[in-house]
Amino acid sequence: MIIFVILLMIALIIMGLPVAFSIGIASLVYLFSEGVSLGMIAQSLVRGVDSFTMLAVPFFLLLGELMNSGGITNRIIRMARVLVGHFKGGLAQVNNVASILFSGISGSATADTVALGSVLIPAMEKEGYDTKFSAAITAASSIVGPIIPPSITLIIFGIVTEQPIGPLLIAGIIPGLLTGLSLMVYTYFISKKRDYPSNPRADFKEARGAFSSGIPALLLPIIVVVGIISGVFTPTESAAVAAFYGFIISFFFYKNISLRSLGRTLMKSGYESARILFILATATIFAWVVTKSRISDVIGDFIFSFSTNPTIVITLIVIFLVIIGLFMLPSEAIIVFAPILTPIVMDIGIDPIHFGVLMVLTLTVGGATPPVGIMLYIVADIAQISFQKLVKEMLPLYIPLAAAILLTAYIPKLSLIIVEMFF
Repeated sequence: MIIFVILLMIALIIMGLPVAFSIGIASLVYLFSEGVSLGMIAQSLVRGVDSFTMLAVPFFLLLGELMNSGGITNRIIRMARVLVGHFKGGLAQVNNVASILFSGISGSATADTVALGSVLIPAMEKEGYDTKFSAAITAASSIVGPIIPPSITLIIFGIVTEQPIGPLLIAGIIPGLLTGLSLMVYTYFISKKRDYPSNPRADFKEARGAFSSGIPALLLPIIVVVGIISGVFTPTESAAVAAFYGFIISFFFYKNISLRSLGRTLMKSGYESARILFILATATIFAWVVTKSRISDVIGDFIFSFSTNPTIVITLIVIFLVIIGLFMLPSEAIIVFAPILTPIVMDIGIDPIHFGVLMVLTLTVGGATPPVGIMLYIVADIAQISFQKLVKEMLPLYIPLAAAILLTAYIPKLSLIIVEMFF
């Protein structure tokens, strides 16, 4: 029955039914089959969102919306030009570095793709880059968004697995930077091969102007990271402080947000928050189903029948996550599979914080792979190219992305070294 329930849930999601309803319907099938009181459903739904930690989600979503509409994109790109624009393949490298900088503000891969792609893809085309390459590097670089803090996806992992949010966010720093660096190395060699241009090195006056304009925005991830590490803020409090700071610099410093646009920003972030919280509420019911059915033990026994070696087990799980990532969005896959897989990896001594970062990274790469690949559809629309041409250009980019996944999987210290220093 539980296998049927999980397959039903995945089928409903793939067919396009909203995730919350897919999870809820599949869970109801199991509850009815077991004769469970329906009163438990109402209690679970309320318990699923009655959490102080969960307030971090709407605050970080509000922060991302404020910065997206607050004129931050062009300032981030300007700073990235100063830093790496003179490298071979200048604008492509700017694309990579801008995604790293922007990810510390938005925490969302799709936000990075839309904000940076709409500016950089036309600019790269104008400087002589292939349209398909411009789109492909934009989709690939946006993968760092959910890894570097603040990360909404890592927060969701922490909520559904009951892991501490602060260490999870900090653990994503080095794997996120490693992913960005691997893409920069690939960009350098492909730019040499195709003779893509580089920009003149910025002079002191230009560099000073770029950093003086952009540093107020880059203080946001510092507020989040330092606040959590120092213990001054909880992750939820740091999200609230960062959102307030984002409003101050957008409204008073950059002056790109009016009271009217602020209302639209609040409505948009409120709608997205309600959608995610509704999913998390229904995920609480599914978590009860997972516990009641002992599905983690069943799947664990199946995996351990092949081997109990941690390296082999984590390899099998990574392969499984890659396959799942082809068909499900990262947040959806985490809500469904994180409660099942986390106890399994803990049984063989794998740190759940390390596994959370690995799971988010692997599934986010799936967001840039067909057939679901939401980032691919976004950049294909921006660049006005066919999906097939974009996928063909993406194929070599999966090599550095796979390298980042494997390094994160087999070298846990990459995720845990900063966590162990401060927690």
